Amino acid sequence: MSIGAVALAVMLVTVAAFALLGLVQAGRHAISLEDFMVSRNRIGTGMALATIVASAMGAWILFSPPEVGATSGIAGIVGYCIGQATPAAMFAVVGVRIRHLMPQGHSLNEYVLHRFGNAMYLLTLGIIVFYMFVYVAAELTAIAKAVQIMADVPLWVTALLVITAVFAYTVVGGLEATIFTDAIQFAVIVPLLLLSFGIAVMALGGWGAAIAPVQQAAPQLLSLGNGPGIKFGATLVIAVIAAEMFNQGNWQRIYACRNSQVVRRSFLGSFLIILPLLLVSGLLGILAASLGFTDDRAFFSLIQALALPGWVGIAVLVLALALVMSSLDTLLNGIASLFTIDMMRLFPQMRSSRILQLSRLLIVAFGVPAVLIAARGYNVLYLFLLADLVCAGAIFPVLFGLYSRRLTGSMALWSALIGIGVGALFFPRPDFSPWNGLPFAGDLLVSFAAPIVVSTAISLGWIALMAQWGRTQVFDFTRLKTEIKAYGDSEVLPLN
Repeated sequence: MSIGAVALAVMLVTVAAFALLGLVQAGRHAISLEDFMVSRNRIGTGMALATIVASAMGAWILFSPPEVGATSGIAGIVGYCIGQATPAAMFAVVGVRIRHLMPQGHSLNEYVLHRFGNAMYLLTLGIIVFYMFVYVAAELTAIAKAVQIMADVPLWVTALLVITAVFAYTVVGGLEATIFTDAIQFAVIVPLLLLSFGIAVMALGGWGAAIAPVQQAAPQLLSLGNGPGIKFGATLVIAVIAAEMFNQGNWQRIYACRNSQVVRRSFLGSFLIILPLLLVSGLLGILAASLGFTDDRAFFSLIQALALPGWVGIAVLVLALALVMSSLDTLLNGIASLFTIDMMRLFPQMRSSRILQLSRLLIVAFGVPAVLIAARGYNVLYLFLLADLVCAGAIFPVLFGLYSRRLTGSMALWSALIGIGVGALFFPRPDFSPWNGLPFAGDLLVSFAAPIVVSTAISLGWIALMAQWGRTQVFDFTRLKTEIKAYGDSEVLPLN
C-alpha cells in the first residue's frame, strides 16, 4: 500500500472516530438552543481544563512555533509561549467578572451590545468574525499542507474530509459535543506531542548532539539575549493576547464552567499546561534548524529527514488531526453563536428551536468557504496579523468596560477606531514592506503596540475630561443582569 493510501486510511479512521464520539455524546439527550451555545454550568475543572487547552492548541502549533524556534530561537519561543498562554490567565480574571455582571450571558458581543450600544457592537462583531474565520481557514490550510507534505494527498481532499467530520458532530451536538471531543483530543495531543519531541531528540543522538550544529552555525538561536528574537517575541505577546481575547470559544467556556471557582482553576491550569507544550513545539524548530530547515514546514521536514519508522509518521498524522479538529469545532460553533442574538432581535416571534436550526446552518455556511481557501494553499499569516491589529485596537475599551462605569459607548467606539487607524499607519504591506515614509513604518511591534497605547490614552483621557467638565455618564451594571436572559422559546430581545 502506498504512503498516500496509508495516510488517507489513517485520516479516515481518525476523523471518523472523533466524529462518532461526538455524535454519541450529542445523542445522549435533546439539545436546546441554550445547550448548543453555552452548555451552561455543566463542566467541572478537569473537563474545562482539557477543553480550554485542546481548543487553544490547533494544528498551527506544528507550523508556527517550530518556525519561530528555527528563525528567532529561544527568545522568540518564550515570547510565543507567553503570548499564547497569558490569555488563559486573563480569562481567569475577566471570566469571573463577566459571569458576575451577566450570569445569563452567552458571548462577548452580547455584552458589548448591552454595555456600549449598536455601533460598538457591530465593530466588535466584525472583529470577532473576521479573526475566527481567518483562524478556521488557517487551521484547514495547515492540516491540508501537513498531509500533503507527509503523503502528497491533494489539499482539497484533506480539507473536505476534516471539515465534514467536524460538521457531523458540531452541527448536531453544539458546544457540549465539542467540549466532550476536546477532552478526548487533549488526551491524544499531549502524549503524542511529547512523544514526537522525544523521538526526534533521540534520533539526533540526544539533546547535546542535536543542538551542536546550531551552536556552531547560529548560536544566537540558543540565547535569551538575542535582540531580534526578543523583539519578535514581544510582538507575538501583544498580537496573540489581543486576538485571543476576541475568541468566542473562550467566552463560551466561561459559561460552560460549573461556577466561578471552576473558571479560575481551569483557566489558570490551562496557562500552566499551554506554556510547556508550546515550548516543546518551539524547540522542535531548533532541532529542525540543526538540519537546515527554517520555514513553516520545519517540523515535518525534520520528521521526514530523520527517516523514522512508519508508525511515527502515523502518530504525527493523528496528532495533527486531533489538533485541527479540537480547534475547528470550537471556532465553528463559536462563530455560529455570535449571530444568535441578532436572529432573536430580527425575528422576535421565532421559536428557539427554529433559531437552533439556523445556527446549525451557519456552521456549515462558514465552514465551506474555508475549505475553498484551504484548497488553494494560501499563506494566511498576513490576514492573521491584520486581524491581530484590529483586535489590539479594541481590546482595552472592551475589557475596561467590564470595570469602569464611566466609559461610554462613544468613548469605546472612537478610541478603538482611532487606535486601529494609528496602528494601520505602521502596519506593513502584504510583502511586509512599509507603505509610507513614517519612522517605524512596517514595524510589527509598533503597529501592534500603538493601537493599545492610543486607545487606552483616549479612553482614560476622555473619561477624565468628562469628569472635569461635570458631564460624567455612569453605566448601571445591574442592567446586564436584568436585560440579558437565557435563551428560551418565550425569550425575545428588543430591536433597540
